[in-house]
Amino acid sequence: MAAADDELRELQLASLSVHADDALALVSDVASPLHVSTTFHYNSDPSKLKSAREHDIAISEEPGNFIYSRFSQPVIERVEAVLSAILNGHAVVYGSGLAAYTAALAFYHPKRLSIGNGYHGCHGVANVFSRLGGLEQVPPLHESISAGDVVHVETPINPTGLSINLAEAAEFAHARGAFLLVDATFAPPPLQDPFQFGADLVLHSATKYLGGHSDLLAGVLVTKDAKVRTELIRDRSFLGGAPGNFESWLLLRSLRTFKLRVEAQSRNSGRLVEYLEHARKTGEIPILTKVYHSSLQTDEFVRQQLPHGLYGPTFSIEVESKEIAKQIPSRLKLFHHATSLGGVESLIEWRAMTDATVAENLLRISVGVEDVNDLIADLKHALLSFSK
Repeated sequence: MAAADDELRELQLASLSVHADDALALVSDVASPLHVSTTFHYNSDPSKLKSAREHDIAISEEPGNFIYSRFSQPVIERVEAVLSAILNGHAVVYGSGLAAYTAALAFYHPKRLSIGNGYHGCHGVANVFSRLGGLEQVPPLHESISAGDVVHVETPINPTGLSINLAEAAEFAHARGAFLLVDATFAPPPLQDPFQFGADLVLHSATKYLGGHSDLLAGVLVTKDAKVRTELIRDRSFLGGAPGNFESWLLLRSLRTFKLRVEAQSRNSGRLVEYLEHARKTGEIPILTKVYHSSLQTDEFVRQQLPHGLYGPTFSIEVESKEIAKQIPSRLKLFHHATSLGGVESLIEWRAMTDATVAENLLRISVGVEDVNDLIADLKHALLSFSK
Protein backbone atom coordinates (compact mmCIF):
# COMPACT_ATOMS: atom_id res chain seq x y z
CA MET A 1 0.00 0.00 0.00
CA ALA A 2 3.00 2.34 0.46
CA ALA A 3 3.40 2.93 -3.28
CA ALA A 4 -0.34 3.53 -3.62
CA ASP A 5 -0.22 6.02 -0.74
CA ASP A 6 2.59 7.92 -2.46
CA GLU A 7 0.55 8.12 -5.65
CA LEU A 8 -2.51 9.36 -3.74
CA ARG A 9 -0.54 12.21 -2.23
CA GLU A 10 -0.05 13.58 -5.73
CA LEU A 11 -3.81 13.78 -6.40
CA GLN A 12 -6.15 16.71 -5.78
CA LEU A 13 -9.38 16.62 -3.78
CA ALA A 14 -11.74 15.84 -6.68
CA SER A 15 -9.58 12.93 -7.81
CA LEU A 16 -9.18 11.59 -4.28
CA SER A 17 -12.95 11.53 -3.84
CA VAL A 18 -13.18 9.14 -6.79
CA HIS A 19 -9.97 7.12 -6.52
CA ALA A 20 -8.65 7.07 -2.93
CA ASP A 21 -10.20 3.62 -2.35
CA ASP A 22 -9.28 2.00 -5.68
CA ALA A 23 -6.69 -0.28 -4.06
CA LEU A 24 -9.35 -1.70 -1.74
CA ALA A 25 -11.70 -2.93 -4.49
CA LEU A 26 -12.48 -6.62 -4.01
CA VAL A 27 -14.12 -7.05 -7.43
CA SER A 28 -13.73 -5.52 -10.89
CA ASP A 29 -16.94 -3.45 -10.68
CA VAL A 30 -16.32 0.22 -11.47
CA ALA A 31 -19.01 1.21 -8.96
CA SER A 32 -18.44 -0.30 -5.53
CA PRO A 33 -20.95 -3.08 -4.82
CA LEU A 34 -23.09 -3.13 -1.70
CA HIS A 35 -21.88 -5.78 0.76
CA VAL A 36 -24.74 -6.86 3.01
CA SER A 37 -23.12 -9.61 5.06
CA THR A 38 -22.67 -9.10 8.78
CA THR A 39 -20.15 -11.93 9.13
CA PHE A 40 -17.21 -13.16 7.05
CA HIS A 41 -15.29 -16.39 6.47
CA TYR A 42 -12.17 -16.87 8.55
CA ASN A 43 -8.92 -17.70 6.77
CA SER A 44 -9.04 -21.23 5.32
CA ASP A 45 -5.42 -21.86 6.30
CA PRO A 46 -5.43 -23.18 9.90
CA SER A 47 -1.84 -22.03 10.41
CA LYS A 48 -2.98 -18.41 10.05
CA LEU A 49 -5.74 -18.60 12.63
CA LYS A 50 -5.15 -16.77 15.92
CA SER A 51 -6.99 -16.93 19.20
CA ALA A 52 -8.45 -13.83 20.79
CA ARG A 53 -5.54 -13.94 23.25
CA GLU A 54 -3.08 -13.50 20.38
CA HIS A 55 -4.66 -10.55 18.58
CA ASP A 56 -7.21 -7.77 18.94
CA ILE A 57 -10.29 -8.92 17.04
CA ALA A 58 -11.60 -5.34 16.86
CA ILE A 59 -8.57 -4.09 14.91
CA SER A 60 -7.90 -5.40 11.41
CA GLU A 61 -4.23 -6.22 10.91
CA GLU A 62 -4.42 -5.79 7.13
CA PRO A 63 -6.86 -4.46 4.51
CA GLY A 64 -9.64 -6.85 3.62
CA ASN A 65 -9.39 -8.88 6.82
CA PHE A 66 -13.04 -8.80 7.90
CA ILE A 67 -14.62 -10.71 10.76
CA TYR A 68 -17.88 -9.03 11.77
CA SER A 69 -19.51 -5.87 10.44
CA ARG A 70 -19.68 -4.26 13.89
CA PHE A 71 -15.88 -4.07 13.62
CA SER A 72 -15.67 -3.19 9.94
CA GLN A 73 -16.82 -4.33 6.51
CA PRO A 74 -15.70 -3.78 2.90
CA VAL A 75 -17.60 -0.56 2.24
CA ILE A 76 -16.67 1.03 5.60
CA GLU A 77 -13.03 0.32 4.77
CA ARG A 78 -13.41 2.09 1.41
CA VAL A 79 -15.34 5.00 2.90
CA GLU A 80 -12.65 5.55 5.51
CA ALA A 81 -9.95 5.46 2.85
CA VAL A 82 -11.68 8.24 0.90
CA LEU A 83 -12.49 10.29 4.00
CA SER A 84 -8.92 9.98 5.27
CA ALA A 85 -7.63 11.29 1.96
CA ILE A 86 -9.99 14.24 1.59
CA LEU A 87 -10.09 15.22 5.29
CA ASN A 88 -6.30 15.21 5.71
CA GLY A 89 -6.00 12.65 8.51
CA HIS A 90 -7.01 9.22 9.77
CA ALA A 91 -10.81 8.90 9.54
CA VAL A 92 -13.19 6.75 11.57
CA VAL A 93 -16.80 6.62 10.39
CA TYR A 94 -19.91 6.32 12.59
CA GLY A 95 -23.64 5.83 12.28
CA SER A 96 -24.41 9.55 12.78
CA GLY A 97 -22.74 12.83 13.62
CA LEU A 98 -23.89 12.53 17.24
CA ALA A 99 -22.55 8.97 17.43
CA ALA A 100 -19.18 10.42 16.37
CA TYR A 101 -19.44 13.19 18.99
CA THR A 102 -20.33 10.62 21.66
CA ALA A 103 -17.26 8.61 20.65
CA ALA A 104 -15.05 11.70 20.94
CA LEU A 105 -16.20 12.48 24.49
CA ALA A 106 -15.93 8.80 25.46
CA PHE A 107 -12.36 8.71 24.13
CA TYR A 108 -11.13 11.87 25.86
CA HIS A 109 -13.28 11.38 28.99
CA PRO A 110 -12.68 14.98 30.15
CA LYS A 111 -13.59 16.40 33.54
CA ARG A 112 -14.61 19.66 31.88
CA LEU A 113 -15.98 20.53 28.48
CA SER A 114 -15.71 24.07 27.15
CA ILE A 115 -18.69 24.48 24.83
CA GLY A 116 -20.53 27.50 23.50
CA ASN A 117 -23.25 28.01 20.94
CA GLY A 118 -23.66 25.46 18.20
CA TYR A 119 -25.60 22.37 17.34
CA HIS A 120 -28.10 21.60 20.09
CA GLY A 121 -27.57 17.87 19.61
CA CYS A 122 -23.97 18.17 20.83
CA HIS A 123 -25.25 19.90 23.94
CA GLY A 124 -27.67 17.02 24.40
CA VAL A 125 -24.83 14.47 24.24
CA ALA A 126 -22.80 16.56 26.71
CA ASN A 127 -25.80 16.56 29.06
CA VAL A 128 -25.84 12.74 28.99
CA PHE A 129 -22.15 12.66 29.99
CA SER A 130 -22.85 15.20 32.73
CA ARG A 131 -25.68 13.01 34.07
CA LEU A 132 -23.72 9.76 33.90
CA GLY A 133 -20.21 10.87 34.80
CA GLY A 134 -20.37 14.37 36.23
CA LEU A 135 -18.91 16.12 33.19
CA GLU A 136 -18.73 19.83 33.97
CA GLN A 137 -19.78 22.07 31.11
CA VAL A 138 -18.23 25.52 31.11
CA PRO A 139 -18.48 28.55 28.76
CA PRO A 140 -16.13 28.98 25.77
CA LEU A 141 -12.43 29.36 26.68
CA HIS A 142 -13.22 29.24 30.40
CA GLU A 143 -10.32 29.71 32.80
CA SER A 144 -11.13 26.44 34.62
CA ILE A 145 -10.07 24.33 31.60
CA SER A 146 -6.99 22.25 32.47
CA ALA A 147 -5.00 19.19 31.37
CA GLY A 148 -7.12 16.46 29.78
CA ASP A 149 -10.17 18.65 29.30
CA VAL A 150 -11.82 19.32 25.93
CA VAL A 151 -12.43 22.62 24.19
CA HIS A 152 -15.25 22.12 21.69
CA VAL A 153 -15.54 24.63 18.86
CA GLU A 154 -18.01 24.53 16.00
CA THR A 155 -17.06 26.69 13.03
CA PRO A 156 -18.82 27.93 11.04
CA ILE A 157 -21.43 27.76 13.74
CA ASN A 158 -24.94 26.32 13.59
CA PRO A 159 -27.35 27.91 12.68
CA THR A 160 -25.83 31.27 11.72
CA GLY A 161 -22.89 30.19 9.59
CA LEU A 162 -20.55 32.58 11.45
CA SER A 163 -16.90 31.60 12.01
CA ILE A 164 -14.98 31.18 15.27
CA ASN A 165 -11.22 31.79 15.58
CA LEU A 166 -9.63 28.31 15.62
CA ALA A 167 -6.03 29.45 16.17
CA GLU A 168 -7.11 31.34 19.28
CA ALA A 169 -9.02 28.32 20.59
CA ALA A 170 -6.07 26.00 19.90
CA GLU A 171 -3.63 28.29 21.71
CA PHE A 172 -5.96 28.48 24.70
CA ALA A 173 -6.51 24.71 24.87
CA HIS A 174 -2.93 23.59 24.33
CA ALA A 175 -1.50 26.07 26.83
CA ARG A 176 -3.58 24.25 29.46
CA GLY A 177 -2.91 20.71 28.26
CA ALA A 178 -6.46 20.39 26.90
CA PHE A 179 -7.62 19.04 23.54
CA LEU A 180 -9.30 21.02 20.75
CA LEU A 181 -12.26 19.22 19.17
CA VAL A 182 -13.58 21.02 16.09
CA ASP A 183 -16.98 20.42 14.52
CA ALA A 184 -16.34 21.46 10.90
CA THR A 185 -19.62 20.19 9.44
CA PHE A 186 -20.57 23.60 8.02
CA ALA A 187 -17.29 23.99 6.09
CA PRO A 188 -15.82 20.71 4.83
CA PRO A 189 -12.84 20.67 2.47
CA PRO A 190 -11.93 22.43 0.31
CA LEU A 191 -13.47 25.28 2.31
CA GLN A 192 -11.58 24.71 5.57
CA ASP A 193 -8.95 22.45 7.18
CA PRO A 194 -9.05 22.76 11.00
CA PHE A 195 -5.79 20.84 11.37
CA GLN A 196 -3.95 23.82 9.90
CA PHE A 197 -5.07 25.87 12.91
CA GLY A 198 -4.32 23.42 15.71
CA ALA A 199 -7.28 21.03 15.93
CA ASP A 200 -6.59 17.73 17.70
CA LEU A 201 -9.75 15.97 16.50
CA VAL A 202 -12.16 17.03 13.74
CA LEU A 203 -15.83 16.08 13.61
CA HIS A 204 -18.17 16.07 10.63
CA SER A 205 -21.79 15.07 10.46
CA ALA A 206 -21.46 13.14 7.21
CA THR A 207 -25.25 13.26 6.97
CA LYS A 208 -24.76 16.79 5.66
CA TYR A 209 -22.31 17.79 2.89
CA LEU A 210 -20.29 14.58 2.74
CA GLY A 211 -23.54 12.63 2.18
CA GLY A 212 -25.20 15.45 0.33
CA HIS A 213 -28.46 13.81 -0.76
CA SER A 214 -30.63 13.84 2.39
CA ASP A 215 -30.81 10.05 2.37
CA LEU A 216 -28.30 8.79 4.94
CA LEU A 217 -27.09 9.23 8.51
CA ALA A 218 -23.36 9.09 9.20
CA GLY A 219 -20.59 10.84 11.10
CA VAL A 220 -16.81 10.91 11.04
CA LEU A 221 -13.95 11.71 13.38
CA VAL A 222 -10.55 12.58 11.92
CA THR A 223 -7.22 12.54 13.75
CA LYS A 224 -3.61 13.10 12.74
CA ASP A 225 -2.48 10.40 15.19
CA ALA A 226 -2.69 6.81 13.91
CA LYS A 227 -2.69 5.51 17.50
CA VAL A 228 -5.75 7.62 18.31
CA ARG A 229 -7.50 6.17 15.27
CA THR A 230 -6.77 2.65 16.51
CA GLU A 231 -8.28 3.48 19.91
CA LEU A 232 -11.34 5.07 18.31
CA ILE A 233 -11.93 1.98 16.18
CA ARG A 234 -11.56 -0.27 19.21
CA ASP A 235 -14.05 1.86 21.15
CA ARG A 236 -16.45 1.90 18.20
CA SER A 237 -16.40 -1.88 18.03
CA PHE A 238 -17.80 -2.19 21.54
CA LEU A 239 -19.93 0.94 21.76
CA GLY A 240 -21.69 -0.16 18.56
CA GLY A 241 -21.21 3.05 16.63
CA ALA A 242 -20.37 1.69 13.17
CA PRO A 243 -22.74 2.65 10.33
CA GLY A 244 -24.85 0.03 8.59
CA ASN A 245 -23.81 -1.53 5.31
CA PHE A 246 -26.36 0.33 3.17
CA GLU A 247 -25.63 3.72 4.74
CA SER A 248 -21.91 3.16 4.19
CA TRP A 249 -22.57 2.38 0.53
CA LEU A 250 -24.71 5.51 0.12
CA LEU A 251 -21.95 7.61 1.67
CA LEU A 252 -19.30 6.17 -0.63
CA ARG A 253 -21.52 6.89 -3.63
CA SER A 254 -21.99 10.48 -2.42
CA LEU A 255 -18.29 11.15 -1.90
CA ARG A 256 -17.62 10.71 -5.62
CA THR A 257 -19.27 14.09 -6.36
CA PHE A 258 -18.46 15.77 -3.04
CA LYS A 259 -16.19 18.57 -4.27
CA LEU A 260 -18.47 19.45 -7.16
CA ARG A 261 -21.47 19.73 -4.87
CA VAL A 262 -19.99 21.68 -1.98
CA GLU A 263 -18.30 24.23 -4.22
CA ALA A 264 -21.48 24.80 -6.25
CA GLN A 265 -23.53 25.14 -3.05
CA SER A 266 -21.03 27.57 -1.56
CA ARG A 267 -21.00 29.75 -4.66
CA ASN A 268 -24.79 29.81 -4.66
CA SER A 269 -24.84 30.70 -0.97
CA GLY A 270 -22.40 33.56 -1.49
CA ARG A 271 -24.59 35.04 -4.21
CA LEU A 272 -27.72 34.70 -2.08
CA VAL A 273 -26.11 36.31 0.95
CA GLU A 274 -24.77 39.15 -1.18
CA TYR A 275 -28.22 39.82 -2.61
CA LEU A 276 -30.02 39.62 0.74
CA GLU A 277 -27.53 41.84 2.57
CA HIS A 278 -27.79 44.46 -0.17
CA ALA A 279 -31.59 44.25 -0.06
CA ARG A 280 -31.53 44.65 3.71
CA LYS A 281 -29.22 47.67 3.67
CA THR A 282 -31.11 49.47 0.90
CA GLY A 283 -34.50 48.74 2.38
CA GLU A 284 -35.59 46.79 -0.70
CA ILE A 285 -36.91 44.09 1.62
CA PRO A 286 -38.29 45.92 4.68
CA ILE A 287 -39.05 42.81 6.76
CA LEU A 288 -35.43 41.57 6.55
CA THR A 289 -33.60 42.71 9.68
CA LYS A 290 -30.38 40.62 9.81
CA VAL A 291 -28.26 38.33 7.61
CA TYR A 292 -25.71 35.98 9.22
CA HIS A 293 -22.84 34.39 7.26
CA SER A 294 -19.05 34.14 7.46
CA SER A 295 -18.71 36.14 4.24
CA LEU A 296 -20.10 39.17 6.09
CA GLN A 297 -17.54 39.00 8.90
CA THR A 298 -14.63 41.44 8.67
CA ASP A 299 -12.20 39.57 10.95
CA GLU A 300 -8.93 38.59 9.28
CA PHE A 301 -9.01 35.09 10.77
CA VAL A 302 -12.13 34.31 8.72
CA ARG A 303 -10.21 34.86 5.47
CA GLN A 304 -7.40 32.65 6.78
CA GLN A 305 -9.66 29.79 7.85
CA LEU A 306 -11.79 29.96 4.70
CA PRO A 307 -9.09 30.95 2.19
CA HIS A 308 -10.78 30.18 -1.11
CA GLY A 309 -13.54 32.77 -1.06
CA LEU A 310 -16.16 30.10 -0.31
CA TYR A 311 -17.76 30.67 3.07
CA GLY A 312 -20.16 27.77 3.49
CA PRO A 313 -23.53 26.90 1.97
CA THR A 314 -25.62 27.49 5.12
CA PHE A 315 -26.61 30.83 6.63
CA SER A 316 -29.43 32.45 8.59
CA ILE A 317 -31.66 35.48 8.35
CA GLU A 318 -33.86 37.27 10.83
CA VAL A 319 -37.14 38.95 9.93
CA GLU A 320 -39.38 41.41 11.73
CA SER A 321 -41.43 38.94 13.74
CA LYS A 322 -42.02 35.35 14.73
CA GLU A 323 -45.32 35.38 12.83
CA ILE A 324 -43.61 36.37 9.56
CA ALA A 325 -40.84 33.81 10.08
CA LYS A 326 -43.43 31.04 10.40
CA GLN A 327 -45.13 32.05 7.14
CA ILE A 328 -42.13 32.56 4.85
CA PRO A 329 -41.37 28.83 4.18
CA SER A 330 -44.89 28.23 2.88
CA ARG A 331 -44.47 31.05 0.33
CA LEU A 332 -41.34 29.50 -1.24
CA LYS A 333 -41.38 27.07 -4.16
CA LEU A 334 -37.74 25.94 -4.44
CA PHE A 335 -36.85 25.74 -0.74
CA HIS A 336 -38.32 22.78 1.15
CA HIS A 337 -39.40 23.59 4.69
CA ALA A 338 -37.42 20.94 6.53
CA THR A 339 -34.67 20.50 9.07
CA SER A 340 -31.11 19.34 8.33
CA LEU A 341 -28.82 20.76 5.67
CA GLY A 342 -26.17 19.91 3.10
CA GLY A 343 -28.34 18.19 0.50
CA VAL A 344 -28.47 19.01 -3.20
CA GLU A 345 -31.91 20.54 -2.66
CA SER A 346 -32.28 23.90 -0.91
CA LEU A 347 -33.96 23.89 2.50
CA ILE A 348 -35.32 26.55 4.79
CA GLU A 349 -36.26 26.01 8.43
CA TRP A 350 -38.07 28.08 10.98
CA ARG A 351 -35.31 27.06 13.32
CA ALA A 352 -37.23 27.56 16.57
CA MET A 353 -39.14 24.37 15.78
CA THR A 354 -36.08 22.21 16.55
CA ASP A 355 -33.76 24.47 18.56
CA ALA A 356 -35.09 26.17 21.69
CA THR A 357 -31.99 28.38 22.00
CA VAL A 358 -32.45 30.53 18.87
CA ALA A 359 -34.51 33.64 18.28
CA GLU A 360 -38.03 32.85 17.12
CA ASN A 361 -37.73 35.21 14.15
CA LEU A 362 -34.72 33.33 12.71
CA LEU A 363 -34.76 31.21 9.56
CA ARG A 364 -31.90 28.88 8.63
CA ILE A 365 -31.22 28.43 4.93
CA SER A 366 -29.31 25.50 3.44
CA VAL A 367 -28.45 26.23 -0.18
CA GLY A 368 -28.51 23.48 -2.79
CA VAL A 369 -27.26 23.12 -6.34
CA GLU A 370 -30.20 24.72 -8.16
CA ASP A 371 -29.66 27.70 -10.47
CA VAL A 372 -28.82 30.60 -8.17
CA ASN A 373 -30.91 33.10 -10.14
CA ASP A 374 -33.96 30.92 -9.61
CA LEU A 375 -33.21 30.72 -5.88
CA ILE A 376 -32.81 34.50 -5.62
CA ALA A 377 -36.07 35.08 -7.46
CA ASP A 378 -37.90 32.62 -5.21
CA LEU A 379 -36.63 34.22 -1.99
CA LYS A 380 -37.24 37.72 -3.28
CA HIS A 381 -40.84 36.94 -4.20
CA ALA A 382 -41.57 35.36 -0.82
CA LEU A 383 -39.93 38.10 1.25
CA LEU A 384 -41.50 40.95 -0.73
CA SER A 385 -44.94 39.39 -0.43
CA PHE A 386 -45.11 40.75 3.12
CA SER A 387 -44.51 44.33 1.95
CA LYS A 388 -47.66 44.59 -0.11
